[in-house]
Amino acid sequence: MEGLKKLEKVQNTIMFLQNHNLIDSSSSPHLNHPDSNRFLANLLLLLIQPCGQLDMEAKSHLISATLPKISASFLEEASLFLGENIGEEGFCNGIHSDQKAVVQSLNSEISDMAIVGYDAMQRANSTLEDFCRSYFMFHGMDANKPQTTFRYLPLLSFTESYIYQLDNLNEKLMQLPTSGDPLNKPPDAEGNRSCIISSAESFKTDPFRPLVLLLERLGLLTERIKEEFKCGEQYWTIERKLCSALTNRLEISIDDVKMAIHLKSFDYRVLNLLLYQLRGEKVNELHMDFLSVSEFLVEVSDDLFDYEDDVLENSFNVLRMFVRIYGSGRAPVMLAKFIAEAEEKYNCLLKALDPILSVKYQRRCEEATSEGGEKSTSPLGSWTIPPIIKDEELYRSEHLRPTTATN
Repeated sequence: MEGLKKLEKVQNTIMFLQNHNLIDSSSSPHLNHPDSNRFLANLLLLLIQPCGQLDMEAKSHLISATLPKISASFLEEASLFLGENIGEEGFCNGIHSDQKAVVQSLNSEISDMAIVGYDAMQRANSTLEDFCRSYFMFHGMDANKPQTTFRYLPLLSFTESYIYQLDNLNEKLMQLPTSGDPLNKPPDAEGNRSCIISSAESFKTDPFRPLVLLLERLGLLTERIKEEFKCGEQYWTIERKLCSALTNRLEISIDDVKMAIHLKSFDYRVLNLLLYQLRGEKVNELHMDFLSVSEFLVEVSDDLFDYEDDVLENSFNVLRMFVRIYGSGRAPVMLAKFIAEAEEKYNCLLKALDPILSVKYQRRCEEATSEGGEKSTSPLGSWTIPPIIKDEELYRSEHLRPTTATN
């Protein structure tokens, strides 16, 4: 801010000199050069500074008597004699430095500004709707009342859109034909270089920093929300690692798979924690535990429904991972066991909920299942494991084969 004030003062001084015809735009380029303008502006600022008993008239007489005696050779001699005591940047270059500092400050502010695109907002819309209809009841809120929804919607929508935007960047990274984490690989295709570099840099640095700064400024940031952001980063890292391993026929860890599926719904937990903050409520740990298990089951259900699409797009999918680890024969059995363990925990926590809330949530699950058609988004819905794709590479080559023009 200090640099900005100095720059503003110099600019105002230049305008003052121009208004009094001391800087003439019609004069020679040498006299009207920006450096000349800055020099005259800084000289004037120096002259009007208080100096002992000297008043303005005394300063004027002193300058009038002294300036004719100052020549270019005198200035060069003075520069040599006093050079050691003058800062490296010099009198006018210091203004350049101030300008650079202001620009750098503005660039820093822009880079720290949380910005979302329209596409990310569109993608986030279905999640926001589901969150309002499924989670508001845990806060004693009615999602069918517009005044309730719109009171908190701006921040919830912005946050979810920001997360979707980062998720989209992560998806672009996973399309790179590399082994290992794409963040550690240089971009290959020149045409995608700028996009890839931009995506990689977003994840190499702190991808949630702008959003964190926004929430901090609003007084809504908590350590728990920051931890969920870290969970998001961890999920994307594991996802890239696992999907790259599948593509390159490398071994994967069941621990990584289980960790990823638990981390995947971090955005719902962020929104829920934000809602607690917005309403000034203490976090209900029973509700958080229950919803965490419910989120896990919903993610598995979604993965089963999206299995073929995830194979084509090389996205994280729990069934894909189980097939790689256990083989096409054992994978469905092991996944069914995995689901049964989670359902047991879900039913136990469901019984611990307030009876009215429990009924409301189960009704919401039934609605989600019926609205999704065959897609069972309810933890209590039916489970259907799709046919196993034994050769993913062959499957992709058959379904992603470029179309040829026909006469």
